[in-house]
Amino acid sequence: MFNIGAGEILLVLVVAFVIVGPDDLPRVARWLGRMVRKLRTLIKDIKAETGWDEVEKEVREVQKDVKQTVREMDISADLKDAVKDVNQEINGISKDMKADFKALDQQTKADMKALDDDIRAATGPAGDADDKQ
Repeated sequence: MFNIGAGEILLVLVVAFVIVGPDDLPRVARWLGRMVRKLRTLIKDIKAETGWDEVEKEVREVQKDVKQTVREMDISADLKDAVKDVNQEINGISKDMKADFKALDQQTKADMKALDDDIRAATGPAGDADDKQ
């Protein structure tokens, strides 16, 4: 509420101890406590009479609703899922293409071997003699 840290409180207590003295310090602390209590009661009564507490509650509810709406409108999770699905699809297509290229390569090698065999068979024994030279 006041943004007072432990260091500041300790400093105030030391100053109060020096100014008031150790004998009167408990009496002053009680008086200060009563004044703070009265001030809180006064602020509470003023808020109740002016309707400020209701306005404050409504503002908090609206703030909560806005935060909930922002969370509901957040599409980052949907986008992450979409990216994940696209990546999986691309990986699947890539694997299929690799398999197709491998099969095509094997088929091409088999066709080339068959073509070589056909050429050797067509050239006859003379073609074998040419191969050995």
